[in-house]
Amino acid sequence: MTGISTHVLDTSLGHPAEGVPVELALHTEGGWRVLGTSATDSDGRAKDLPAVEAGSVVRLLFDTAAYYASAATSDQAPFFPEVSIVFTVAPAQHHYHVPLLLNPFGYSVYRGS
Repeated sequence: MTGISTHVLDTSLGHPAEGVPVELALHTEGGWRVLGTSATDSDGRAKDLPAVEAGSVVRLLFDTAAYYASAATSDQAPFFPEVSIVFTVAPAQHHYHVPLLLNPFGYSVYRGS
């Protein structure tokens, strides 16, 4: 089994994004099956997502609209109301950390360590 964690940073404000809802789903023949949900803590981290089987295709879905609505940093809706990151879990990998750098008009993601 492979652990999954994430870290969301609000680059427009220069600090961690607290309270971002995160969903982890598994790709199946019938579509996406939700394995677990979480929300980022005060440090912008979601560490309590379930482990997945090696070789799986998984999706992290970030509800950025909910984050921006609760942050009340702008009266405009974000350009990206959600961010979907889909990746394959390699058989030899014991853990994946997937950071998301977020702002109202863009985002960046990478495979962390």
